Amino acid sequence: PPLPVRLAGEGDLPQAGQVLLAGDNKHLVFRGGGVLGYMAGAASDVYRPSVDMFFHSVVKYWQAPAVGILLTGMGRDGAAGLKAMREHGSHTIAQDQASCAVYGMPKAAVALDAAVEVLPVSGIAARLQGLLATFS
Repeated sequence: PPLPVRLAGEGDLPQAGQVLLAGDNKHLVFRGGGVLGYMAGAASDVYRPSVDMFFHSVVKYWQAPAVGILLTGMGRDGAAGLKAMREHGSHTIAQDQASCAVYGMPKAAVALDAAVEVLPVSGIAARLQGLLATFS
């Protein structure tokens, strides 16, 4: 069944069965206690919101098992954060080149050896379901 999708709000707690998205030009991050919040970036930040900022906050504040997935996109945003997640013991996945519209972000992650797996977009959801089943 489809999952409900909404913008993350300040103080939200992630819950099973929902999808939360960054909602503005600020960085979505975890804070202490595993709650989500927004952080204003520097005016010089190239990427806003930045998935690198989010992934690094997962490493710092999220206590449960985590999976990091980096999909198609231009630039390098997410690569260093995905690497930090992998080094912290999280399972990490990057989208493969053949299924990307733009192979920038996943390519940067692969170059850093940040991804445990490199998969086509069509296989990522099934892999994620399999991984999540091992968490419970």
